[in-house]
Amino acid sequence: MRCSTDNRPMTTPTTQDLLARRERLLGAGIATFYNDPVHIVRGEGVWLYDADGRRYLDLYNNVPCVGHAHPHVVEAMQRQSETLNVHSRYLHEGILDYAEHLTSVHADHLTTAVFACSGTEANEIAVLMARAATGGRGLIYTQAAYHGNSTEVRKLSRLRGDNEPEFRSIPVPQRYRPIEEGLEDESLSEAYLGRLRAEIDGFAEDGVPFAGMMVCSILANEGLPDIPPGFMSRAADMVRDAGGLFICDEVQAGFARSGNWWGYETTEVRPDIVSMGKPMGNGLPLSGVVASQELVETFRDQTRYFNTFASSPLQAAVGKAVLEVIEGEGLVDSVADVGGYLMDNLRSLQEGCEPMADVRGHGLFIGMEWVKDRESKEPDQAGAAVIVNRLRHAGFLMGQAGEHGNVLKVRPPLVLKREQADLFLEAFEAAIADPT
Repeated sequence: MRCSTDNRPMTTPTTQDLLARRERLLGAGIATFYNDPVHIVRGEGVWLYDADGRRYLDLYNNVPCVGHAHPHVVEAMQRQSETLNVHSRYLHEGILDYAEHLTSVHADHLTTAVFACSGTEANEIAVLMARAATGGRGLIYTQAAYHGNSTEVRKLSRLRGDNEPEFRSIPVPQRYRPIEEGLEDESLSEAYLGRLRAEIDGFAEDGVPFAGMMVCSILANEGLPDIPPGFMSRAADMVRDAGGLFICDEVQAGFARSGNWWGYETTEVRPDIVSMGKPMGNGLPLSGVVASQELVETFRDQTRYFNTFASSPLQAAVGKAVLEVIEGEGLVDSVADVGGYLMDNLRSLQEGCEPMADVRGHGLFIGMEWVKDRESKEPDQAGAAVIVNRLRHAGFLMGQAGEHGNVLKVRPPLVLKREQADLFLEAFEAAIADPT
């Protein structure tokens, strides 16, 4: 029971009340998670709390990457908002300090930053930057990718419409469902590179100048497949040899998620442009792109890009606080340790669970392939949903991903500890005890 401001008793709205009001105010069709949506009112660290006070272990959210309501981030946000927040056409040392700190944790050639507010905006900037530098238009992506929602960026994903001559896709490079069975790693990588070469050549045949390729560096939305060794670095070389630029989308993969600072380190590829989003502000809208000074200045000269809410002192203060937490709490090493511990224990559960056909991932980003039977590898999206909903009712929030929507996705805040991982493992083992 809650009280209104005039002290009259007020009951907590039911789920159906909230859903009806949500549809009326936001429009029908807006998605929710789980068969019984969760009414979340508070978060702290790796925990979320609903309106009835029930606690859930958050195994889904990479937005609050250093934990919900982290005190260091909250304090930085409050202090800066009490002092100043303006757009970037004034000089402000804090913005420069943040850009310097951010680029210092990237590869040496990625020296210069452009800031924005969302991953979609960052990927839009990356596309504009590649096109400005190369004079090309054609872009390649993987068939199950997702890079954002703008009119142009959505064309780099399964959301695209037909008849988009400047966009071409290749099959998801992977070992589990390879485009050709029976190939060793080297030959499998060659097979996928052959498909990439065909699409690059296709642009040339159609008279579309080539601009580059965009991939999530760990193929997160594609279900975290095991990528054939060497594919990423050789793909980047092939793209550059054809006059294009290689763009790594680090919106999901970056900021220590994979057990390295960046997913491109994990998959051993040298990107020309890197886009970042979600985790940068731990919930405050903040995204960015880093590249060489030459690429950034060419982009700025040709586009005159400006974003009222980007490069703000508030964004810089919060973004810098996130970096300080990752470094100060040793989260890169912690993610590698806890992620490896989770992976080992989940793989130990595979033998007794037929639908759990594959466990893979990097750091604290793990995917479990859920199938109807292991021989056919037929995806079981509905079966995966059963497990996700069982865990939701047990107090553990996770999701689904992958080309077929059948990959159980574990992606908690980076501050997850082994003792919290043990709670999940116990609940997960119970949830899969009867996977039918």
